[in-house]
Amino acid sequence: MEFDFTWILLGLPIAFALGWIASRLDLRQMRLANRQAPRAYFKGLNYLLNEQQDQAIDAFIEAVQNDPDTSELHFALGNLFRRRGEYDRAVRVHEHLLSRADLSNADRQRAQHDLALDYLKAGLLDRAEEALRKLEGTTYEGQARMARMAIYERSREWPEATTVARLLEKTGEVDFSVRMAHYQCEQAREWVQKGDHVGAVALLNTTLQAHPQAARPRLLLGQLLLSQGQSRAAFDTLAVLFERHDKAAPLAAASLVKAAKACDMETQASRMLEAHYQAAPCIDVLNAITDVLLSRASTHSAAQSEALDRYLGHLQKHTSLMAASRWLTGERPGQASLPESVQKALEHATKPLAKYRCAACGFEAKEHFWHCPGCQAWDSYPPKRVEEL
Repeated sequence: MEFDFTWILLGLPIAFALGWIASRLDLRQMRLANRQAPRAYFKGLNYLLNEQQDQAIDAFIEAVQNDPDTSELHFALGNLFRRRGEYDRAVRVHEHLLSRADLSNADRQRAQHDLALDYLKAGLLDRAEEALRKLEGTTYEGQARMARMAIYERSREWPEATTVARLLEKTGEVDFSVRMAHYQCEQAREWVQKGDHVGAVALLNTTLQAHPQAARPRLLLGQLLLSQGQSRAAFDTLAVLFERHDKAAPLAAASLVKAAKACDMETQASRMLEAHYQAAPCIDVLNAITDVLLSRASTHSAAQSEALDRYLGHLQKHTSLMAASRWLTGERPGQASLPESVQKALEHATKPLAKYRCAACGFEAKEHFWHCPGCQAWDSYPPKRVEEL
């Protein structure tokens, strides 16, 4: 049978026409997709500026579906998920970015950092620590170390926190000497709770040698020595705070008086307390002065009268309900004491004023904290009562 070439001649134009139509359709779809991706992106940006996060997420998801290779859209979407508290979705977005082989090194580091933030916000501290360790040697190294230090503080892993603080200090940008002294004090407190008093004393002595100007290790060491019956050593340790008029000295006033009574150093203690009170009047130091006064007096009535005069003198210069309460409830020879109901009312009124308050977040507590339990700030509690702020 003879082959007819006419069909070939007729088929070539038809095939060319079909190919041209197909190419036009592909171009059209491409242009449509390229138009839709920026439109969805700008729509999401508009929602984001108007604080409509739900609509912004939907728009960004649409943009990512139209252009799955755009890393910036993935970053925006992951950050939105994290801000909304949808940490599992944020993790999936950033893990997807890290799995891409075509991701640049800068974007890979950024995705690793964002993944660590996802874990941190979700409270998965072990995974966050692992993710942050992978940022060593990157542009996010400093931020990652700060985040790791915060993790160790929250989990009370003080040796690890000290190690990271030393690494940060080597950069020369920030001085973490005081922070490291706090870490060692926290560790010493834990050792005391476990019964290792000898180890705690050794650690605090080492801390003082490294950070001689730090008040907390000196205060803790003095209190620890006092509890062990080493009153003279405790007195000498605490006395330094008053000799240099340290602002934290009022926190040591009561312990100094106890040590002074135990080793017959009331005269020296009184002199130090008086000098500090004259430089910085404080109710805690005044209470310590009157305590020494009452212990040294030959007659209790005369000492009590002199103590009341000290509180009255304080009131003439400083408005203080705590001092007024001490003066009102003090014992007076030949006079009846205040009714119990009045004493309870005064105690109730002064109780909130006797607290300590964090200067960073306003958290109030009965005891002085070096590490605020509210905002986790260090050294945010002034060593003064609320009434004196």
